[in-house]
Amino acid sequence: MSTDLSVERPRATQHDRHHGAFSSAAHRRRYILTLSALAVAAVVLIVLMMTWGNEYELFSERWWRISDLRSSAILVIAVVTLCQSLATVAFQTATNNRIITPSIMGFESLYVLVQTSIIFFFGITGLDAVPPLVRFLGQSALMVLFAVLLYSWLLSGRFGNLHVMLLVGIILGTGMGALSTFMQQLLDPNEFDVLAARLFGNIGNADTDFLWIVIPICAAAAAGIWMIARRLDVIALGPAISTNLGLHHRRQVILILTLVSVLMAMSTSLVGPMTFLGFLVATFAYSLTDTYDHRRVFPMAWLLGFVVLGGAYFLLRHVFKMADTVSVIVELIGGLVFLVVILRKGRL
Repeated sequence: MSTDLSVERPRATQHDRHHGAFSSAAHRRRYILTLSALAVAAVVLIVLMMTWGNEYELFSERWWRISDLRSSAILVIAVVTLCQSLATVAFQTATNNRIITPSIMGFESLYVLVQTSIIFFFGITGLDAVPPLVRFLGQSALMVLFAVLLYSWLLSGRFGNLHVMLLVGIILGTGMGALSTFMQQLLDPNEFDVLAARLFGNIGNADTDFLWIVIPICAAAAAGIWMIARRLDVIALGPAISTNLGLHHRRQVILILTLVSVLMAMSTSLVGPMTFLGFLVATFAYSLTDTYDHRRVFPMAWLLGFVVLGGAYFLLRHVFKMADTVSVIVELIGGLVFLVVILRKGRL
């Protein structure tokens, strides 16, 4: 007796299954189209920033002189958005929370405290006496050291707990912010004006002379995060499941947070505090990719950050002549998105 009735059933079942980063072919096409559109928008922004208002003859010596100055701003935007986007996505995965950002660990408060302490104890003359490169590397190293010590202390002990680490980071950040405010109130008005200019996140204030050392460090840290992206996919499942799958969860979390601290230290030291930029691009990247695969989320977040920050910089500097308000507008939009997400979730 023939039994051919069940021959096609396994093939039909296998055809209906989907695996991989995307749930369907349409999902994959939507991702590719969105990523391509962002890449085109980024290229258009670069061309506009290089050519808008440059009235000299195309490719002449004066044209190249102005374009060279503008290319430095483009490089700064690319570096800052790379640091903020990758650091925020990796940090949120390591902490298993898509609301908090690396700024919650006190990076920006420590940056403010370092800048305030230098002017408070040594004055403007003391600030100018320290070579800019030494000051830049010193404050960056201090921020990374602070983060690594905090992670090692709170995560490697017997009672190591990620939530305790976050709570301690918030408390330390608040304390450093209060100490900075106290010292700022005792400063001379002229010294306070100089300090306020340094504490204001601004693309135009970035010292492009440091890009030769910032770019390799950021590239190495970003490459490290990219190489462990598969582990991030597993860590996103939680400590219990990732441990059962053979991953040393605590060790990997410390590694991720160390790389995050390097990226955040470079970004903050280069342009100053930008609290909500990373949260803004990470939130939209999750919505547009709709996948667990970090190797799909990372490029989406970086391109989104470049388009958002680059678009704001182009409009407010070259069109509306309000260059100093770039970070204010970006932070305002990011803060509003943060409030909307909090109200929708109803919890942190």
